[in-house]
Amino acid sequence: MNPAEDGPKREVRGELVKVLAHRREDRGMVLEEFGSRCVRTYEIHELVTTDQNDTTTGAVVDRVGFLGFVEIARGGVIDRGDRVTVDGRRIGTVLGYDGCHFPNHYNILIAVDRTVTGVDLALQPAMEVRFGY
Repeated sequence: MNPAEDGPKREVRGELVKVLAHRREDRGMVLEEFGSRCVRTYEIHELVTTDQNDTTTGAVVDRVGFLGFVEIARGGVIDRGDRVTVDGRRIGTVLGYDGCHFPNHYNILIAVDRTVTGVDLALQPAMEVRFGY
């Protein structure tokens, strides 16, 4: 999303509650039509990296690395294109959302150069996650 078109916003913040270690080449996630999602304090969502970058509604995302689950500490709006940082380190940008587990949680897909897992990045529970410009 473009702040010049959509207006300014505050960062969404959260904390890792579980780190994941697996990756898949055949996951079959389906990109939802939404360019943004509102998230509430205390919701938990899954963070998933992908080197696929097609933002077309319905695009199939097979190559993924699972980072972990984040609990939202400061709700707001997460937009496609938002930068994602963990513990101050830039991970990638929000590609979109897969809703296969919704309403339990969204898979927040993060565009990266190569798929990585939470273990690959030495992530730990309680690290701060931020979404923003």
